[in-house]
Amino acid sequence: MHGTRILQEADRLMTVCNSCRYCEGLCAVFPAMEMRRSFSDGDLNYLANLCHACGACYVDCQFSPPHEFNVNVPKTLAVARAESYAAYAWPRALSGVFARNGLVISLIAAFSMAAFIFGFAAFNGPTLLFGVHTGPGAFYKLMPHNAMAALFSAAFLYAILALVMSVRAFWRDIGEPTGGRADGGSIFQAIRDAGELRYLHGGGVGCYNEDDRPTDRRKLYHHFTFYGFLLCFAATSVATLYHYLLGREAPYAWWDLPVVLGSLGGIGLIVGPIGLLLAKGQRDPALLDDASYGMDVGFIAMLFLTGITGMALLLLRETPAMGPLLALHLGAVFALFITMPYGKFVHGIYRFAALVRYAQERRHGLSD
Repeated sequence: MHGTRILQEADRLMTVCNSCRYCEGLCAVFPAMEMRRSFSDGDLNYLANLCHACGACYVDCQFSPPHEFNVNVPKTLAVARAESYAAYAWPRALSGVFARNGLVISLIAAFSMAAFIFGFAAFNGPTLLFGVHTGPGAFYKLMPHNAMAALFSAAFLYAILALVMSVRAFWRDIGEPTGGRADGGSIFQAIRDAGELRYLHGGGVGCYNEDDRPTDRRKLYHHFTFYGFLLCFAATSVATLYHYLLGREAPYAWWDLPVVLGSLGGIGLIVGPIGLLLAKGQRDPALLDDASYGMDVGFIAMLFLTGITGMALLLLRETPAMGPLLALHLGAVFALFITMPYGKFVHGIYRFAALVRYAQERRHGLSD
């Protein structure tokens, strides 16, 4: 017996699939499944997070609905995947956030942005808030650098701690292969697989959406979003080095590296989330977990809001709109940080851990 109804159903499907093995060439899930004759809760959560939801196995399966076996691997693993986020959340008292994630993210984002706007107005006054500020240190006339760094460092460090504790619990539960620790080769392979979105291709033809014609749209928009986020993080990191090592204060010139990286990242965080939202609306409902729709859309909207406010701030930073836009952007980034461990962001972390586990199994040829 398993801990939840959906894990019980996932066990049934994996047993059927293990007998058939028609889909073993589509992605990593089925070769990993074939290494097992029985499935613990940890095994099923591992397989669920290894799944990239391309939908190919549903289209190819001879036992998918309306067959009486009712084999729907993408949807079943999507539900199990969403439930695993709450199961491994740290601290456990906040695991319930996942069940109401869309609403929680909306409220936190609205409160954070309002708090920064009212905070700027209260401490600086309307004249300074809507004034034109140019040159090095312009942003810090509205919020001192030390206060900004302390606030966002605390939020970011908490998010990292919560994510590390969550993935630690996940890693322990999925079981480490005997003699197969997280070696450098396995980690490098997982980085390659994650960076290329290797398994978001349905066996080489693409993802299935509204019909039986696969496309690479989801893969493309995932790349825009993922690398857009990384470029924005790189921009912030370079700006930090500029500030502390070179003594150069933001805002920087258009050609400076932090602005170039941030501009490219901002474009990615605008194009990618829009594309992902459109692609989600075009997917076959049979492949989707309806209960996690709010969490998915909330995260996509949060990334888009971060990107669009950042780009608006860049374009209008030498106008009276700079103050309100800085407040909105900082509020969006703050909300993104503190909701990271309790929303769809964790799927990337858990999936990477699952890819490391899969690379280990392949390299060491071990089975449970």
